[in-house]
Amino acid sequence: MAEDRQISPRELGVYFALMESATLLRYQVEQQLKVDAGLGYVQFEMLATLVDAGGEMTMTALADQLVHSRSGLTHQAGLLEKSGLITRSPHPRDQRSTLVQITEAGRDAVATVMPGHIAIARELFLDELSPEELEALDAVLPRVREHMRASTEARSKRSR
Repeated sequence: MAEDRQISPRELGVYFALMESATLLRYQVEQQLKVDAGLGYVQFEMLATLVDAGGEMTMTALADQLVHSRSGLTHQAGLLEKSGLITRSPHPRDQRSTLVQITEAGRDAVATVMPGHIAIARELFLDELSPEELEALDAVLPRVREHMRASTEARSKRSR
């Protein structure tokens, strides 16, 4: 177990500013996704991840990538499938796995929401950063994200 350490007022302030900023940004993005395409945030994450992955992934890989429970993602996948935005089928080489594929309608939904998504990211976040601040975040956030992913994966393996 990690040793208990005190947190300084500055560290606490940075932590809470990050958490509140992320919450405010996500709220605005969620509203935009709902208005522009009737999508929830997790549904958008699923579709965008599938686009980035070339159009298909297993449900397990998708859940691991998005850091969501498999059951919760299965529910969201059912809604997306019912809307015609994805298809699900048994994996051709592993019958225990489910293959998720994005449809043209799913790609169209991502294309529909991206301009508004980018506008919100610019307006609320990116445009507030100087080139130096953006460079600093680019140097720090990927490393922190990977540390968090590794820690999350290790914890999830212990709890099974």
